Amino acid sequence: MTNLVAAALIRPLIEPHLPAWVAPHWFATKAEALTLAPLADIGWFDMYDKADMAEVIGAATNLRWLNSIYAGVDGMPLDALRARGTLVTNGAGINAITIAEYVLMAMLTIAKGYRDVVRAQDRHEWLTDSPGKRELYGSRALLIGYGAIGRLIEQRLLAFGVEVTLVRRHGGAGALTPDAWRARLPDFDWVILACPATPETAGMIGANELAAIRGDAHIINIARGSVIDQTALIDALRDKRIGGAFLDVTTPEPLPADDPLWSLDNAHISMHLSGRAQDKMFARSAARFLDNLTRFHAGETLEPLVDLSLGY
Repeated sequence: MTNLVAAALIRPLIEPHLPAWVAPHWFATKAEALTLAPLADIGWFDMYDKADMAEVIGAATNLRWLNSIYAGVDGMPLDALRARGTLVTNGAGINAITIAEYVLMAMLTIAKGYRDVVRAQDRHEWLTDSPGKRELYGSRALLIGYGAIGRLIEQRLLAFGVEVTLVRRHGGAGALTPDAWRARLPDFDWVILACPATPETAGMIGANELAAIRGDAHIINIARGSVIDQTALIDALRDKRIGGAFLDVTTPEPLPADDPLWSLDNAHISMHLSGRAQDKMFARSAARFLDNLTRFHAGETLEPLVDLSLGY
């Protein structure tokens, strides 16, 4: 028998479909997860607190395959997993549709000044002119990160007539390489961050990059808060050195109530909700897990498999 240890939350979606060779064990608390973890051949240990999740993974010393609903694997003990030879599958693409839609919403919200429209409605005030007069059509976007989410963002922006320039690890087909995009920052109306959180991307948008971005350009971040030097961003927003920022992710999360980002009129904070603005996440994750379970039993390649040396 192969022991599966997974959160009770996912139980109704997968238990009726588990094959006879799988022995499931369910946990509802961190304490239960820590008790069961050493049994796990297969583990699905998703928790909101990444430190708790890492602790449980560390206790799963017999783990052959770790599955996660999260696209980002930052916070997981990747070195330990690699040393154990554990296979890791993540949630890449599970929420790609809704996150790509969120990026489009963010850009339209900014371009049309729609936050001011909503506030005018709250005041029962009939505006006689639009607070936002930008069109997406003909604007230029730098898209850093071209995984499942990045590809869907590009599709949607192209449909709106946005000129998209990609940043990819190996360049190709008109894309910029990671060492080339900084010199091009002044060319763009939008800088969209859809990259994984790795040591390479930590703080990749800092004071120098913010100084290079045009004064009317906007940053859209649906990656991780760690890819931006948040202190430098606050300074740039406060001094109106860039047009603004739409931040679905911040450092830390939740953002403290007294953080200055909340009060800046050119900052939009969407509370890491982009991936949650849909109701299909768990169903898609369960279906993918069950497909991978069949592959695992047959010795076939799991999808999507995380490269633990790269961190995504």
